[in-house]
Amino acid sequence: MKLSSIVLASSFCLLTACSSTENNTAPPPFALTQSNTFTQIPVETQQEIFALSKHVKEQLDSAFPKDSRSLQSTKRLLKFLLQNGDASLSYQSGATLTANQAYSNLNANCLSLSILAYSLADYLGLAGQFQKVHIPEYWALDNGFNLLTGHINLKVSEAQKLVVNRKVIYPEERSLVIDFDPNSRQEAFKTSNINKARITAMFYNNKGAAAMLKHDYDTAFSYYKAAVDIDSNYSGAWGNLGVLFRLTSDYQNAETAYQYAISLDPDNNTALGNLARLYNLTDRKEQGQAILAKLDKKRQANPYYHISLGNDAYTTARYQDALKHYKKARDLNPTLHDTDFGLARTYYQLGDLKLAKKYLTMANNKADFDHDKQRYESKLQALRSHTAKLIDYR
Repeated sequence: MKLSSIVLASSFCLLTACSSTENNTAPPPFALTQSNTFTQIPVETQQEIFALSKHVKEQLDSAFPKDSRSLQSTKRLLKFLLQNGDASLSYQSGATLTANQAYSNLNANCLSLSILAYSLADYLGLAGQFQKVHIPEYWALDNGFNLLTGHINLKVSEAQKLVVNRKVIYPEERSLVIDFDPNSRQEAFKTSNINKARITAMFYNNKGAAAMLKHDYDTAFSYYKAAVDIDSNYSGAWGNLGVLFRLTSDYQNAETAYQYAISLDPDNNTALGNLARLYNLTDRKEQGQAILAKLDKKRQANPYYHISLGNDAYTTARYQDALKHYKKARDLNPTLHDTDFGLARTYYQLGDLKLAKKYLTMANNKADFDHDKQRYESKLQALRSHTAKLIDYR
């Protein structure tokens, strides 16, 4: 069984990310961004995305005098972000914020918090390097879309520093990696450097995906165009632009966008899957099924793939299929709270309140973030109340 929903690529803070092998063999198809189907709207500039307000700068100047700024002293500021960012780490398609917005409202995803951390560090004279974290594909279900999310972190280091007219160069180990996902921090995942242009493209891509979920296609197009304009090698944005064309029944342009996304990154499984579905829609089922079969085989060892299949089955009331996939995911990795929650809600739909309570309790115990624990606890309370009512009724 394969993923049945349209899949988008985004860069929120959840376990994810395909390995990327950018291999551009043709010039970008910028003609796609000249489409007359959509009305373009203004989007944030890169400067606006990374800017800090005068108020924020004044706070930094007060907390960190210019003659005593160092990586060590800045850890206090970064620790503040880590401690106060917990509620921000839930998947929220609308929580991609500029640095200023994130500072005022930490209810943001890790891309936004990393942008904020970069801007704060930069103002304090520290060098920031964004890093892509190479972790397994992860899908989040939102409004009928399977969202394949990605994860980044930020490495902050002391660059060259003048001390009484003497230049001191600190060694590479004087650095601090800021990662807003505890699972990523606990694992030694491979990372690769990405530049500010790519981060800006990810910002635009996220905003485009959020707009597309709301069927605001003009806004979505404007952000995708901005993404490929600033980083024409960003495969994810071309793939999502293809989804937008697919949703508006422009199959020819959708195929062009998918193909270019794949030429940039042959491991862009999201674009491959969406291309396969486009083949199925356009009477090329044999080609489409061949791609989906290869992807399915490739993903069988990924527990998050089975969670996504379980979510698909659950939303279409195929509860036995959902149980099968959630149990397979649990066999592959028993530490994931998403799996136990999937089992809990499925058993609830099947009327087995005892097992529903058992797995919901497990999900609550395994959850890392307060927002997940609060969500599970509220459901447990509702389940206990429901069970008590049934007992009283008898």
